[in-house]
Amino acid sequence: MRGSEIHISGSAISGEGTGSRTERKTTDCRDLTVIKPACDSDDRSARLDSLLMPALETLQEQGVRVRIFEHVSEFETEDLTYSRILFAVALSEAGVNIEYYRLLEYLRGHADCLTGSVGGIIVDGGGEFYTKAIARRFAFSANMCGCIFPGKSLVEATGSLGNFHVLSKVSGKEPLVIYREQLGSLIDRILAFDMPVSKKSTRLLVVHASTRKTSNTLLLWDMIKRHLFSRMEIREISLQNGQIYDCRGCSYEACLHFGEQDSCFYGGIITEQVYPALLEADALLLICPNYNDALSANLTAFVNRLTSLFRYHDFSGKRIYALIVSGYSGGDIIAEQLIGALCFNKSFILPAGFAMLETANDPRSILSVDNIEMKAREFAGNIF
Repeated sequence: MRGSEIHISGSAISGEGTGSRTERKTTDCRDLTVIKPACDSDDRSARLDSLLMPALETLQEQGVRVRIFEHVSEFETEDLTYSRILFAVALSEAGVNIEYYRLLEYLRGHADCLTGSVGGIIVDGGGEFYTKAIARRFAFSANMCGCIFPGKSLVEATGSLGNFHVLSKVSGKEPLVIYREQLGSLIDRILAFDMPVSKKSTRLLVVHASTRKTSNTLLLWDMIKRHLFSRMEIREISLQNGQIYDCRGCSYEACLHFGEQDSCFYGGIITEQVYPALLEADALLLICPNYNDALSANLTAFVNRLTSLFRYHDFSGKRIYALIVSGYSGGDIIAEQLIGALCFNKSFILPAGFAMLETANDPRSILSVDNIEMKAREFAGNIF
């Protein structure tokens, strides 16, 4: 519930006005902007408000300045670049929030409006579906506008809170308590996050499963690589060089046992080459041709097999990048899959503009895409 000091429409919790648009070069971790699209059903916002508002009031007591916006029209003239932003969305029982779609439209129409910002997402669902889909779609659009997302930057709550069942069973805590704790932890991570600074010895691991003779995606990587060789240590691993088994769904104890040995039940190229290279890397680049609007089988197996390593190692200091080339359309679907699997789930940092998406069908047709060399050079700069 909103306390008496909570002011909407962009004013600070402390009651201070937002002031005029200003130029900022770094994020201010003593400021938090909360964008909470108004939900048409007030009772659907009640659970989220009951957890979020006390957390924001505590921040105020600690000296953090908080601004809350519920409508796009309230921040259209505000400068949201280099901000710390919490996006909190309550969904109806049908999984819809109309103001959320207005926010999505605003972001897609205003490139660079979130440059340098650090974000996190809360989605409170009215039913059992759509929470992750809403979050992935939003994170992709915000990321293309320049927003950085730390690892584990999503807190989702389904209508029944059933998604907290396993954690509740393990911890002995009620689902609502876990929800409150995760919400508070996400706010803390947004405020505390610092992007690792690139250095001369930055190590980039590149993973693909494509055939060089026909792959437009590998051709695009070759263009980008020319701008990175003198600036980064690059290791490429092809998942075509050996049989790849997908995750078999071992028990938690078995998975943890293998993870402690930096290994996995199935072994092979994943454990022999990919695991050691990933542990040494500062950033991971996945080369992803769009096959049927989904990651290729070998790349899917690679992502699934990371679970063993993730049980025992912290990936939260590593960045994830992607090259996605579609024959027709749908590159955004692949990008959203990667966001869900590697940022929300496996804790990789999602840097601003993490993915380069292009369309090329016939072999080598990527070379004919307008301004492709310039785009490749700019994406190389983004990775560095």
